[in-house]
Amino acid sequence: MKIRRALATAVALAVTTPAALLAVSPAYADTKPVTQTQEKKSKPTIKELETAVAEAKEAYEKAAKAKADALVELRKTLDELGSTHPLAVTAAAAKQAAKDADAAKTAADQAVTDAKAKLADLPEDATPEQKTAAETAVTEAEATAASAATAKAAADAKATEAVTAVGDARIAAARAYGVVDKAADDALAAKIAAEAALAQAVKEAEEEEEEGDVCEPENDLTAEVTGLPNKLVAGTTTDFALRVTNGSDRNMDEIIAYTGVFATDKTGIKETGKFFRLQWSTKSSPKWQSTDEDDYIDGLGPLKPGSHTDVKLRLILDKATPAGNGVAFIAADFYNKDGSCGGMTDLNMYEFDVKAAGSKPGKTEDAKPSKAPKPGTGNTGTTPLGSSSGTPAQTGTGGSLAATGSSSATGSIALAGGAAVLLGAAAVFVVRRRKAGSAA
Repeated sequence: MKIRRALATAVALAVTTPAALLAVSPAYADTKPVTQTQEKKSKPTIKELETAVAEAKEAYEKAAKAKADALVELRKTLDELGSTHPLAVTAAAAKQAAKDADAAKTAADQAVTDAKAKLADLPEDATPEQKTAAETAVTEAEATAASAATAKAAADAKATEAVTAVGDARIAAARAYGVVDKAADDALAAKIAAEAALAQAVKEAEEEEEEGDVCEPENDLTAEVTGLPNKLVAGTTTDFALRVTNGSDRNMDEIIAYTGVFATDKTGIKETGKFFRLQWSTKSSPKWQSTDEDDYIDGLGPLKPGSHTDVKLRLILDKATPAGNGVAFIAADFYNKDGSCGGMTDLNMYEFDVKAAGSKPGKTEDAKPSKAPKPGTGNTGTTPLGSSSGTPAQTGTGGSLAATGSSSATGSIALAGGAAVLLGAAAVFVVRRRKAGSAA
């Protein structure tokens, strides 16, 4: 998910080099409310298009199989129509009968010719009986020839009818296959069209994301940490909890929490993964799991209006973690099936001290959240938090950051750049509002 990797990188950048983000903060200083670009309701979502592609693919696979089966059946039918098919057997018999009838007619016609020749060859002194017999032979031969001609005509008609029936059967078989073949072509065309529509939608979503299409801010979505001490000791493990609450009047289909924890000392941010390891578990997933590479906790499920979900967190500090400070950035997003999305307006920041391995933490209390000020307001970053004046820097809303109780000369988050960290964090939090697209 592009949004996640961008956020994880940007938060680290905010802690290490906040001035880089201060340079771009005016782009986010517009006080106009952030709204999400709404697509026409008639336009299908990417998920709907993915479903359509899957259905089209399944339909095409079925049609392709039906076409293959139909081709086998066509070849079988054509072979049978040339030999063993009942119509083929009937046609063969009819053609043989027509051939026999033709031979019979030819013989009858020859008999007439022979009878007439005998009659013509009678001598002049032939008796009346001989003439009568010859004439009778001619008459009988002509009658036989007439019957043979009638029989031949009937046999020819039956043979033609039988051969036509075989031809019609061949055409019918070919047409039946043609219907299945066309269905396969249509299914393929539908599949290609569905894939093209999905590709276009994904492309448009990516373009919208690049153009800065944003999700809705949701002030009534909150993420709060409890049980995180304001003092931790290197080489120890601390259990605490995160509660994400939907205080709005609408359903949120999928909740995702961001939990970035960073270690700092007077030289700036340290390689967090080397010193801190954050794990999480829920009631539905009781086994401890590490946050993903972008510090996100996925799959917290849907939240109905007024409901909440709890996450157990475990922060493991390596023994080599340097003494200094730490900060946890906490936030939550939601993504809906209809493509809408949103999240918390501000990052919650929890500051804590890190003591060297073997140290005693002393008296501790729960770390309190601080809100990142709006870009372009409040401290400009020129006066570090925990400066020699001993006066806590003020947030852009007039409130002060929670005291860490640290006696170190390095102070709080100021070690990594003072109030500019907060301004930078606020700026990148606006960046994270970009739509996650199909990857959400």
